[in-house]
Amino acid sequence: MGKEDEKMKKILMLNCGSSSIKYRLFDSAFREILSGKVERIGEKESEIVHSKGSRVYRAKVKSNNHKEAIALMIRMLHDKEWGGIRNVAEISVIGHRAVHGGQMAKTSLVSGAALDYLKSFEMLAPLHNPHNIEGMKEMKKAMPNVPQVMIFDTAFHQTMPRKAYMYGLPYSFFDKYAVRRYGFHGTSHKYVSLRAAEMLRMKKPNLITCHLGAGSSITAIKDGKSIDTSMGMTPLEGVMMGTRTGDIDPSIVQYLVNKYGFGYDDLFDIMNNKSGLLGISGTSKDIRIIEGKAKKGNERCELALEMFSYRVSKYIGAYAVALGRVDAIVFTAGIGENSPSMRKRICSNLGIIGARLDPRKNTKAIGKEADVSAKGSKIRILVIPTDEELMMAKEAAAAIGK
Repeated sequence: MGKEDEKMKKILMLNCGSSSIKYRLFDSAFREILSGKVERIGEKESEIVHSKGSRVYRAKVKSNNHKEAIALMIRMLHDKEWGGIRNVAEISVIGHRAVHGGQMAKTSLVSGAALDYLKSFEMLAPLHNPHNIEGMKEMKKAMPNVPQVMIFDTAFHQTMPRKAYMYGLPYSFFDKYAVRRYGFHGTSHKYVSLRAAEMLRMKKPNLITCHLGAGSSITAIKDGKSIDTSMGMTPLEGVMMGTRTGDIDPSIVQYLVNKYGFGYDDLFDIMNNKSGLLGISGTSKDIRIIEGKAKKGNERCELALEMFSYRVSKYIGAYAVALGRVDAIVFTAGIGENSPSMRKRICSNLGIIGARLDPRKNTKAIGKEADVSAKGSKIRILVIPTDEELMMAKEAAAAIGK
């Protein structure tokens, strides 16, 4: 392969949120060339943070919408000092994150029909899908000749059996309205499961992967495939999260609407954005702030930590039953990677399944790969920083056969 061919093999990953875009450029060997993000899109003053190697460029910018933010990103990609391409033709594929992909099990080319399908799930992922779609449309305008694909957070969980993804509603609700558990964070769960297999030197270990961050989900992985996961038809189901309730009795909604006059939309805004760690602590959704205040005696912050760890532990216990044999428990994402104290809380409840944490190893494992299981633990306990963009880049390259 010549140098010109190598230039044509760059892969651009894009993740568009409600007020930000994140991007990473990889070479053909999936090594990062550069990365960056444009934040506070639509506000009076936006910011771009762009990294290349060990150097970081940071600047206040004007970015009224995603179109302007993408234009900023493209300028940085071409910049003589900070960029990674001379022309657009060097990019072989652009991969886009798509949070809710319904029953799509494979990475899909961005097309009118695919966008329409993705749009049909906007109501189920209102904080994500509309902005994912907007980013795809703008990139198609900006780089119309570059193949573009969408990688679904839900795709990894399409291997779940019916007994796991069906709800106890009339079967017609699934047939007619596609009401079922879809699961999320699939790209993260897949990435850490592959890394765990390498760390364990096992081909297809049985794993319980814990993606714990602002959004949190637990997944049971058997023979390399997701067989159950905590999030459901939307990212609201499952363990308590930063601002989401997690599992609750659905009759609570009816009770509050009929007896106290709450509106449905207001309640779902509360359940998605004002509950969880934030709602219980009354302080913050940031685990670091909550842990700090709990140490100073704040009872509600302590309660928030107890509730979070208890619910994660319960899911791990349930998935140990689902798997039958557990080779390892994996902690990842913001809380999972960076909070030794939360890992300690969770694992203190897991003696019943033979999982024991080594306190010294656990304390040292912050933001890096580590085996933190104690000597004699029946189940390995691993910390693995996730890399969703790298996983997406590999998926995107595979989708176009390059």
